[in-house]
Amino acid sequence: MAEDLSAGRFSQEAWARNLAAYEAIRTMPFNAELADGSLSAERFRRYIVQDAHYLIGFGRALALAAAKAPHPDRIVQFARGAETAIVVERALHGGFFQEYGIDAGTFAATPLSPACDHYVAWLIATAYAEPYEVVLGALLPCFWIYAEVGRDIFARAKPDNPYRAWIDTYAGEEFGAAVAAMIAATDEAADASPALRARMHAAYTHATRLEFGFWDSAYRDLTWAL
Repeated sequence: MAEDLSAGRFSQEAWARNLAAYEAIRTMPFNAELADGSLSAERFRRYIVQDAHYLIGFGRALALAAAKAPHPDRIVQFARGAETAIVVERALHGGFFQEYGIDAGTFAATPLSPACDHYVAWLIATAYAEPYEVVLGALLPCFWIYAEVGRDIFARAKPDNPYRAWIDTYAGEEFGAAVAAMIAATDEAADASPALRARMHAAYTHATRLEFGFWDSAYRDLTWAL
């Protein structure tokens, strides 16, 4: 874990409690092969389409966090985060979509995978029904794990890696700053009762499991049985 992203007691506790899950994510076949450039185009294509679907739901969850935020600065932070999820990261997907010949119709006609559907449904339900503090616990892993995986892969990826644009985005300083801000907001929110902090931890752990399932699903092509 990068030191500059570890400040704050809740975040330190959450990272430590889920360290084994992060290691499983970091070393899983999808990310190992993405790092060395051997990940098949078909597997990455499945992932990038599902990720584009996921980010629409993630943007909605961030917008709901903005609506629940107790301070104006946090409202702005999460509203901008929703914009980034929909606009900026979609531009990253757009480059790969063009490369793989995925047009708007193809994307719209591709259903959410079971893993993506589960993650999006749970995240939006959490954002609607749970208090602000728990919503942040649920949102944090997507930010933090992507930053750490991005940095890890960046450190060992070859310059000619075909997924360099993805690697550079999530290992970059701009995304790192967004992650640090999310950690700060979550630690701020965690100044709460022990019962509420426990719910934040439960949300963080569940989201971490869903992160693993999302990548694993793309790698193994897990689809609906019916």
